[in-house]
Parts: sequence; structure tokens; C-alpha cells
Amino acid sequence: MKLLALQRRMAQAVMTPLTPSERMRNVSPRGRSMRAEAASFIKPNDRLTSFERLEIYNRQYWFRIFSALAEDFPGLRAVLGDRSFDALSKAYLCDCPSTSFTLRNLGGKLEGWLRKHPRYGGTRQKLAIDMVRLEWADIEAFDGASVPALKTEDLAGANPATLRLRLQPYVQLLDLRYPVDDLLLAVKGKNKDDEDFASNAFNEKHRRKRVAAVARLKPADIFLVVHRVDTWVYFRRVEREEFTILSALRAGKTLGRSIDAAFRGSSIPVEERAQNVAQWFHNWAALGWFCLSEK
Repeated sequence: MKLLALQRRMAQAVMTPLTPSERMRNVSPRGRSMRAEAASFIKPNDRLTSFERLEIYNRQYWFRIFSALAEDFPGLRAVLGDRSFDALSKAYLCDCPSTSFTLRNLGGKLEGWLRKHPRYGGTRQKLAIDMVRLEWADIEAFDGASVPALKTEDLAGANPATLRLRLQPYVQLLDLRYPVDDLLLAVKGKNKDDEDFASNAFNEKHRRKRVAAVARLKPADIFLVVHRVDTWVYFRRVEREEFTILSALRAGKTLGRSIDAAFRGSSIPVEERAQNVAQWFHNWAALGWFCLSEK
């Protein structure tokens, strides 16, 4: 057997979903006895059969990716509860198995998958979607690409009617319906090393109450920018007008058209708009969000 063929068969066997009791299946994805499959390329030893040796890798692979998904989406786990999140994880990873060299990309299809399988979100489906979007944006903002920020001299003599700016690739824009930013920060709150079991149990009970309280809220518009400063990710709420400008710029519209779109139907008095725009751009530039458009 050639090395590539062996690697593929090994990978297929290792990535075969576990049984409900978290053991290796008796039948391979190719419809062959898994014991016969294991014996065809793994030798037994004096303690374990070929099947048992392969099962170790099979179980550890799945335990690791379940753990990785839980680490990346603690907010979603808190929203759904442990049992429902575990059921979602198994179904999602069977439908969307890892195809990347890094576990970082494991949850990249989770939002789209959850929208197509709302039963896994249950009565908290909309809240769960908001949380998934935020947690994936958190990942994207953490290690997304960064290019040289726009300098003041780059704008010398620029005409707003034709000027196109673009946002840093790591900047994420989210229009939400629930305050999942506050909820995620509460969920991620770590206990001190000297806290005991009773304290941990209290914190878990508090988190459950916090999730339930957020789930009962009436949906409302929340505009959020997820961005990075050095190696830290931050959540910054913005006004609808700010969000509209940033979204329009990301879509490739000129600065002039982006500003026009932002104030269409806005309740901000006309005489205050120029001052607001100036302050917003000052804040965004200070955070290094802008770079010149490639167009």
C-alpha cells in the first residue's frame, strides 16, 4: 500500500463518528468491518488488538474537536446548556467535518449550519445565532489580517465624492438583536484560583440566570464593532449612523455616499451631523481601522 493511500485510509477511520456510547464503530465508512480495516494496516501488540489501537486515535480525535468547539463557543454553550450544545456539536461536526490543518477554522460554518437546523437552537434560536456570530467575529478579529493604517497625509487633497476607504480586514461589523456582547463577557469571566467549589457553583447558577434574563429581553437593534488592539479583542457599540457609514465603506462606496446613506432618515439634527461625523472619524482613525482602498 502506498503511503498516500495509507494516510487517507487512516484519516478516514480516525475521523469516523463515534457511536452514541463514544466508542469506535464496528463498520467503516467504506462499509467494511472496522476490525478488518484496522487489521489491514495496524499491527496488534501484546496488550491491544488492531481495532483497540485504532480506537484510541478515533476517540481522541473526536474528544479533541469537541473540546475545541466548546473552547471557541463558550457563549453558545451557555445559551443552549451543556446537553443541547453537545448534541449540536456532534450533529454539526458530522455534517461539517474539519477540512483544515488548524482547529481555528472548526466553527467557520456553524452560523450557516445552525440557520438550516433551527431545532438545535430550540426556543433560543435567535439568541443562539447572535452569539455564534459574535464568537466567530471574535475569532476573526483576533487573528485577521492587518495592513498599514491610513495616515493623515494620505488624505491630503482628497475629494469625499470620490474617496474610497476600506476597513482593516480584522474589523468585524455586527448588527445584533440581543446584548450578546455583555453576555459573552459575563460567561467568559474567569474564577480566581482560590475560589472553591461552592463559589464556582454559585457563578454557574448566576450565569444561567443571566442567560435566561437575556433570552427574555425584547429584541432591539444593537450595532457592534469587534476589533483588535495589539493582541486584545474589544467589543465597541456604535450608533446606527456610524454602523451604516462603516458598512457602506466596507461595501466599496465612496465616503460621500456612505455619509449620505447614514443620515437618510436619521433623527440626529442636521446642525449636529458634521460634528458627529468628525468625532466618529477621529475615533476610528485613532484605532487604526482605516486603510486606502485597493480600487
